[in-house]
Amino acid sequence: MNEPTTTKATFSIFSVIAIIAALLSFATGAIFGLILAVIAIICGIIGLVMASSSRVRGGGISVLSLMAGGLGILAAVIKGVMWVAR
Repeated sequence: MNEPTTTKATFSIFSVIAIIAALLSFATGAIFGLILAVIAIICGIIGLVMASSSRVRGGGISVLSLMAGGLGILAAVIKGVMWVAR
């Protein structure tokens, strides 16, 4: 008989990359932090779109990385302004 097979939903690689990039954006300087924050936002958007599938998890992590990426951009701008004002 044909029994339905169930597959376990896995985290998307983009959501994992997004949260790692967002967290690292706070630990680096202004320029590299800004680059990592932008990467976090881009990967977070892709991860959020991929999470709409029932086979992929990571929607919550993607939303969290979007917020952290936005804060990372703000932190990078503040770091840059403080560096220029020295």
